Amino acid sequence: MNARTIDPKSLAEIRKTRSIELIDVRSPFEYQSIHIPEARNMPLDELDAAEMARAHAQSTEPLYIVCQSGSRGRQACAKLQTAGFENTVNVEGGTSAWAAAGLPVVRGRSIMSLERQVRIAAGSLALAGVLLAQFVHPAFVGLSAFIGAGLIFAGVTDTCGMAMFLAKMPWNQITTANCTTPSTAAKEVVS
Repeated sequence: MNARTIDPKSLAEIRKTRSIELIDVRSPFEYQSIHIPEARNMPLDELDAAEMARAHAQSTEPLYIVCQSGSRGRQACAKLQTAGFENTVNVEGGTSAWAAAGLPVVRGRSIMSLERQVRIAAGSLALAGVLLAQFVHPAFVGLSAFIGAGLIFAGVTDTCGMAMFLAKMPWNQITTANCTTPSTAAKEVVS
């Protein structure tokens, strides 16, 4: 099942003429950092595709899905299609392409991207495995092999277990202490 796609500029033109439902499937922390105005945050791992399909069963309007670069958006569209809701459209290139096209975004507190966190964690674990194998016991090379296999799996399946794990870490969660809302702080809408 392949979802239809739309480029950011075409979606922006549609938004000028009518209201659409745009779901951002990134983590709450990523969403807080930057998002498309009026996009509703519903993280991929919390997306109840069956419920969403029931809620939109009578709708003739497509459900637009956006993530950071398009990958999680494709996964969300596939989940929705499997649940019986075929009318999904993935935003090509995600929020990154939207911002790069110079379209308006809402900027909140800046954070380190989940992708960058994965690179740092994977690199650190691979290096630790090599150093431990060299100085403690040769069996520790298995840690580096495990990380390498995980990266290959992530590339082939377009699913990253480490990213899902890191997304659940406390520093990637929104709490009332670090949540920026219109009432607590002004959000910057950048055109």
